[in-house]
Amino acid sequence: MNNLNKKTAYFMPAVNVKNEKIKHKYYDYLKEAQGFSQKSIESIQKAIYRYEEFSKGEDFACFNSEKAKEFKKWLENKKNPNNNAQISISTNYTYLRYLKNFFKWLCYQPSYKSKISITDIEYLKLDKQKSRIATSIKRERFPTIEQLKKVINSIEIKNEIDMRDRALLCFTFLSGMRDNAIISLPLGCFDTDTLMISQDPKKGVRTKFSKTIYSYLFKFDDDMLQFILEWVKYLKTEKLFGNSDPIFPMNKVEFADNSKSFISNKVEPSYWHGANPMREIFKQRFKEADVEYFPPHSFRHLATNFAEKRCRNAEELKAISQNLGHENVGTTFGSYGNINNNRVGELITQMDFSDSNDSEERALFEQFKALMRKQK
Repeated sequence: MNNLNKKTAYFMPAVNVKNEKIKHKYYDYLKEAQGFSQKSIESIQKAIYRYEEFSKGEDFACFNSEKAKEFKKWLENKKNPNNNAQISISTNYTYLRYLKNFFKWLCYQPSYKSKISITDIEYLKLDKQKSRIATSIKRERFPTIEQLKKVINSIEIKNEIDMRDRALLCFTFLSGMRDNAIISLPLGCFDTDTLMISQDPKKGVRTKFSKTIYSYLFKFDDDMLQFILEWVKYLKTEKLFGNSDPIFPMNKVEFADNSKSFISNKVEPSYWHGANPMREIFKQRFKEADVEYFPPHSFRHLATNFAEKRCRNAEELKAISQNLGHENVGTTFGSYGNINNNRVGELITQMDFSDSNDSEERALFEQFKALMRKQK
């Protein structure tokens, strides 16, 4: 039984063998034919389990429009068993989307296609108002440069762990990379001369959608850049790490001298299994600096925001977008470049609405529009 089953088993009625067989076939289809990752499949499993919880394990072939409407009402009132909180609209939207895809696949399978109607499946969606709420872009919060510098400068270097953590904070900001890619990045994938980072899944880098990304460190801050370079040099010359070893390795746990207790003030050439240790490091360092905590992914938003403000032309906008691993500029500045409400007010009140077609600002805007038209 996988982790998902362990968490949801106490909700489930007696196992419906027919349902289990067709689910297994669907999950195999998602993995082998559609290329879904195990993590994505587990999210889909959770949605299907929710429906089975509602229907008490009833045969999927009994699905119809009335069942769809009843399920939506049930889901709206359902509470998360882990914290007793109401399930969010965005989560409900995702559950319904996954179920809709499942039943669409199901209606083409033998013994189901004559019983499940495509029209009935269309009932598995929220109304337009709730759908807009569920799919609206969330304005992510991220630290200020001043907050980040305070955290970095608060780290007193006493051992290898301190060196690593300081470099990790700096690298997360200057690279704009996702946490899973950072913790799986081999030392040999970072060129200290050109500052290029080869985010290559073939070398174990866990990028989103397993996409190969060639990016460069942003030169936002000379001190932060030096902390990173000093750390890499230390790993190569003092620790004798090789190209296949992690750039941000695990703690090495040892017995303390003349004691039965454990200490950890060194690193070893081993990769973290997931991003949780990295997030815990961030929490610890922010707490020690007495600064409000921001998770690693928020640094990606900070990097985008910081870079965007310094763009001079459309080509630089595209370079920033590509450096973050996005194929479309709209993805970068739609998801990561949102302006907070106070800044919107500042910009609107300072805008010059007089004719200024020859201004640099106007030229930049025209370049950006042309670039966006090419990407449509």
